[in-house]
Amino acid sequence: MNNFPMATMRAVQFDKCGGPEELYIGEIPRPELGAGEILVKVFACSVNRYDTQQVDGSRKTHGCKPIIGLDAAGEVVKVGKECSKWKPGDRVAVLLKAGGCAEYVTVIEDHVIPIPSHMTMEEAASIPESWIAAYQLLHFVGHVKEGNKVLVHAAGSGLGTAAVQLVRLAGAEAIITAGTEAKVAVALNLGAVAGFNYKKVDFAEKVLEYTENVGVDVILDFVGGSFWNKNVRVIKVDGTWVVCGVLGDEKVEGTVVSNILWKRIHVVGSTLLSRSNDYKSKLIGAFNENVMPHFGVELKPVIFKVFPWENVGDAHRMIRANQNIGKIVLRL
Repeated sequence: MNNFPMATMRAVQFDKCGGPEELYIGEIPRPELGAGEILVKVFACSVNRYDTQQVDGSRKTHGCKPIIGLDAAGEVVKVGKECSKWKPGDRVAVLLKAGGCAEYVTVIEDHVIPIPSHMTMEEAASIPESWIAAYQLLHFVGHVKEGNKVLVHAAGSGLGTAAVQLVRLAGAEAIITAGTEAKVAVALNLGAVAGFNYKKVDFAEKVLEYTENVGVDVILDFVGGSFWNKNVRVIKVDGTWVVCGVLGDEKVEGTVVSNILWKRIHVVGSTLLSRSNDYKSKLIGAFNENVMPHFGVELKPVIFKVFPWENVGDAHRMIRANQNIGKIVLRL
C-alpha cells in the first residue's frame, strides 16, 4: 500500500459511562500488529447491545480507555509474522473482543471470515458477532438436530434473525417470539414456522397448541427470568435450554427448579465474548465451512439501518429503544 496510514487513527470513544451523548470520535494510537495477527482498515462496523451496555457501565470494559465494537468489515493492509491465510487487499469481516468502531483493527488471523464478492461491506459487518454467536448456540451448545423444534426468543434482534435462518438451514423448525407484529412477520418471512407476539398472547399456550402439546427440543433464551416459567412449560423432557441473555430479568420465581428436575432439562449458560481464542478459532473455522457458502443463496444478513459513524449516538439510541429489526451498522 502506497498511502500507509500514520501511527494514529480515529475511533468511537467515551470518557465516562452514560448514554449515547457520551460518544464521540477522537484520535488515538493505531493498534500495533502482533505475531499471528492481521491489520484491517475498517469500512463498516455493527452496533451490538453489548456496546450500549459497555457505554452505560452495566458491562465490564476492556482496557482503561474502552473502544466499543465487537465486529467490523474491511480490507487487510498488513499481516504479522506467522500469518499465512490472508494478504493485503483481501476483503474480510472480523470478530473482536473490542475496538471495532475504529479506522483500523488488529485481529487474530483465525478470527476472520472472507467476504464474498456479492456482499457489501455493510452486510459483512453485520455478520461476525450475531451470526457466529447464533451458530455457536445452535451447534456447539444446543446441538440442534434435523427435525428439532427450536424456540427462538427476541427473534427480531440481529442474533435472532440469524438464528431463525440457521435453524432452517439445519433442517429444524424455528418457532419464535417477538415484541411487535412487524418483528414476528420478518421472522416468518425468514423461515420461522410459527411466531407469537409475547405482548399480546401467552406464547407458552400458543407453542403447546402449535406442537400439539409435544413442546420444543431446544430453546434459545435471550430474555431470562421473565420467561422462565413459560419456557419450562413448553420444553420437552430431556430438552436443551440455552440461556444466553437476561434482557427481561435475572430473577426467577415459581417452580422452575423442580420442573427442571422432573423434566431432566439441560440448562446451559453461554456467552461468546469470554470464550478462549482456541475455541473461537475452531468455531469460526466451522462457520466459514458450513455457513458462509450459503450467503446469497439460502441466507441473508438483515440490516435495519446504516448510519454514518459520525451519527453513532443515534445508532445507540435506536438499539436502546428496541426499534430495530435485524442489525444496525455504522459506515466509516
